[in-house]
Amino acid sequence: MMGQCGITSSKTVLVFLNLIFWAAAGILCYVGAYVFITYDDYDHFFQDVYTLIPAVIIIAAGALLFLIGLIGCCATVRESHCGLTTFVVVLLLVFMTEVAVVVLGYIYRAKVEDEVNRSIIKVYDEYNGTNSNAQSRAIDYVQRQLQCCGIHNFSDWQHTHWYDKSKNNSVPISCCKTAGCTGSLTHPEDLYQEGCEALVVKKLQEIMMYVIWTALTFAAMQMLGMLCACVVLCRGSRAPTYELLINGGTQA
Repeated sequence: MMGQCGITSSKTVLVFLNLIFWAAAGILCYVGAYVFITYDDYDHFFQDVYTLIPAVIIIAAGALLFLIGLIGCCATVRESHCGLTTFVVVLLLVFMTEVAVVVLGYIYRAKVEDEVNRSIIKVYDEYNGTNSNAQSRAIDYVQRQLQCCGIHNFSDWQHTHWYDKSKNNSVPISCCKTAGCTGSLTHPEDLYQEGCEALVVKKLQEIMMYVIWTALTFAAMQMLGMLCACVVLCRGSRAPTYELLINGGTQA
């Protein structure tokens, strides 16, 4: 009786987890897509495309997780030994990929600062203030989005080629924090005071932490799923033997 109760409880938890896995699949794919979109906005400041590897893996894990939810629900309801075994194996595979995502996330998170430091000066030097210039669009976007100006502060613009050519003692309009601002350095109170380098690094590291925590959270859930599936498998395989022993005892 207790064994049957244990199987029923494990099956209930397992079905519930499979429904969560479907939702988790969507969340994982969303997080992976968010990393791709954000990287596209900041790719001039971070040239290492291998940073996208965790995002690719997490999207693949999301797709597998959706399949796992389908297999798990069908196998649990039907109490299919083969289906539950497949469920555990695929779940273990996804668990391992998420562990890889966590490891890679920490590796690339540590590399962000060095990558940004190497790239940002070059990007600012190539700024020309036109929409046709990719570096100009990237800098204007970052300065408006992160509310920053220059590399360390707005005075960094005085050391750029754009400033030398413009000769108007001003910074780009994207540095302005007030409506009537023209970017003039004679009114520094109208400009963003914080530099962009530290904020870009912080933003990219935050994105990596989103990926890491998402992978860790769902990896923990998958461990619970594997445990419940193993309980159902073990109890299910013992049940026929137990019934034979009872029947044999009754006949005797």
